[in-house]
Amino acid sequence: MSDKKMTWGLLVAWLAHDLEELATMSSWTRAQPRVPTVTRAESAIAIGAVGVVMAAAAADGARTGGRSRFFQTALTGFGLHAFTHLSASALFRGYTPGVLTAPTVVLPYSVWAWRTLRRDGRWTGGGTGALAWFPVAVGAAHLIARACRRPAGGRPGGHSLTSALAGR
Repeated sequence: MSDKKMTWGLLVAWLAHDLEELATMSSWTRAQPRVPTVTRAESAIAIGAVGVVMAAAAADGARTGGRSRFFQTALTGFGLHAFTHLSASALFRGYTPGVLTAPTVVLPYSVWAWRTLRRDGRWTGGGTGALAWFPVAVGAAHLIARACRRPAGGRPGGHSLTSALAGR
């Protein structure tokens, strides 16, 4: 498989995984008394923010043949975060958003990409920062989503960015 398929595969695998999250996050959080409710709009904004990062990482990976530290960090964070989905489902004793594609898309793609990079001598060790950067990126995406949904000026009756964009 070509370098471009491997590196752009990060974006494709991420998209498949995050479409599952988008489809289920809002209804799942509404049904969980211990979890803050996340609206569909907040999910879409947060997913879009992370998508920008993943697209940039895939593009940098394609440009460098997978050698980019940015690509390898995103790849590592993406692969390791599958375990957060599996752990969450064990903790909640059932379905959690993203758990179906974590073992069927996220892990297989990530393991394949890691093995390909190592086999070809292109692994730079650039993925070690993923453990620190993953929660930062996800947290920032959710803060952006919340900020976009907050009423203008923080006052009741104000309009959020998303409702303004929708013409409401």
